[in-house]
Parts: sequence; C-alpha cells; structure tokens
Amino acid sequence: MSQPFSIAIHGGAGTILRSQMDDTLRQEILDALEKSVRAGHQVLSKGGDALDAVVEAVKVMEDCPHFNAGRGSVLTHREIVEMDASVMHGKQCDAGAIAGVRHIKNPIALARDVMTKSDHVLLIGEGAEEFAFENGHAYTEQDYFVTDRRYDQLQSMKDKGLFALSEASYEEESPQYPDDKKFGTVGAVALDQQGNLAAATSTGGITNKKYGRVGDSALIGCGTYAENGNVAVSATGMGEYFIRKTVAGDVAARMRYLGESVSQASEQVIQGDLKAMGGEGGLIAMDQNGAVHFAMNSSGMYRACIDPDGIMSIKIYVDD
Repeated sequence: MSQPFSIAIHGGAGTILRSQMDDTLRQEILDALEKSVRAGHQVLSKGGDALDAVVEAVKVMEDCPHFNAGRGSVLTHREIVEMDASVMHGKQCDAGAIAGVRHIKNPIALARDVMTKSDHVLLIGEGAEEFAFENGHAYTEQDYFVTDRRYDQLQSMKDKGLFALSEASYEEESPQYPDDKKFGTVGAVALDQQGNLAAATSTGGITNKKYGRVGDSALIGCGTYAENGNVAVSATGMGEYFIRKTVAGDVAARMRYLGESVSQASEQVIQGDLKAMGGEGGLIAMDQNGAVHFAMNSSGMYRACIDPDGIMSIKIYVDD
C-alpha cells in the first residue's frame, strides 16, 4: 500500500473584499493558486521529497505579480524590494532562511540552498547574496520586481506618513485592490511518500518598511516549522505578533505535548492569544497523515490544497 502524500499552499491572509474583486482578477488569482499547488503535487506524485515540492509551489507564486513575494513584492521606504524566505525539512529538523535580499529572483530557492549547501540556518543582506551568486543564482535587477501596484501603495503610505504592518494597512473608503489590506506572504506545506513533512514561506515584507525590518517569514518557529511525525506549518500575518507568539512552533508544540489535532492546535493559536493581543492573519498546517487545516482570524486567505485522495480545493474567503 502506497504512503499518502498531500500539499497545501497559501498566498496571504487578511481583508479581501468581494466587492472589489472583479471576475478577471479573481480568475487570475485562482489560476495562479492552481498552478502553484499542481507544481508541488507533481513533485510528490513522482516520489519526490516534500522540501522540493514546497519550493516548487512557492516559486510559482514568487513569479506571479499578484502575490507579495518575489516579483510583485512590496516596496520599502527607499523604493526598493527586500525579500525574506525560509524552509524547513521535518526529518532532522533541518532549516534554511534568508532575509533582506534584493537581487534574487526566487528567494525560496536560496533558502533551500542555505539549508543544503551551507553550515548555517539564516543569512542576511549582502552576505546572503554573496552566497547566492557563489551557488549559481543569477543577479536580478530591481526593475524585475517592481510593479505599478506596489509603487502606488508605497506613495499612498508615504503621503499619509504611515508605516504598514501589512501590504497597506491604512484606512481607505475605496481600496484600489480587493486585497490591499492583506498580509502579503506565500507559503506551502507538504507530506511526501517517504513520510517527510516540509514547509516553506516567502515574502516581500511590509509596505514602506525601514531599517532593514524582518518579519516572521524568515524565522524558524515563527513563520515556518516542520517536524516529521507531527506537523508542517507556514504562517501569514502581522509579522511582529507572529514572532512574539512563535506561532508555527506553538502549533507544533500543542500537537506534540497536548496531543491536539492539527485543526485544534491551529485554531487555538490563531483564534486565541494571538488574536487577543491584536495579531491578525492565518496559517496552513499539515499533519503526519496529510490532513490539512487552514486557520485564519481574517476575512480571507488565498489558499489551495490537493489532499491524499487527490482532490483539489481552491478558496479565497473565510466562508468559502
């Protein structure tokens, strides 16, 4: 009897307005989510490792301008892109992460290389890019990443003198985009046919950020966690809160020590102390049997999965 395998992805959680979502944009986002989840599932179906599956899934979203990761990342106060990413493999709890990179097309692939080709877990800024170029990553100009949407968002934030804890967490009666108040992170979790769990998370961070700010996406145990026989987690939300509550690690700990199910642990973390302290967002989590749970305390989360029975599901809103 073959071992079950499964994959789930997210493209960020937060306020996603039905009233602002036209049919064309909605279909483009759904198509991108389907392309992403299928890319990861194809790796698994061929007997590939869960780590490679989540990386391939995330790369698709990094290449799509609709998500705040890779191409389409939000802009800093200096009108440049700075990206963070991390991966974790559950077999030996190996991990790799990068933060503040500016010229790497697929940050998630670099995070995997940090795990597999270095003795380190987290590399930042110029050092991370030096390592990248030594390991075959091409130099990518900033122009590749910058979109009109992100430039407009930044100028709106600067005009208001605000610094966002999301893509654009400012009050506007008519946001230009349906997800202007969505926390921009992409991620994936997977179980492969060898029983390995893996997680990956990638982001452009927050609009108008300064001082080299880094959120939870680059931090193991906060935005990303994977442990064989237990759970894989990728989070998306207000990074400062997710760091303070070590969200991904907390889900794993609740399952490990309290024996909670993946759904119980995920909901307790997202709807509990995190929400009480003002932290908004969500996560995707997958247990050792390939069961997936999407938890969010926001109005929506771009998400998709292909379960152990091969059934695909793609959703946007909390009540889908």
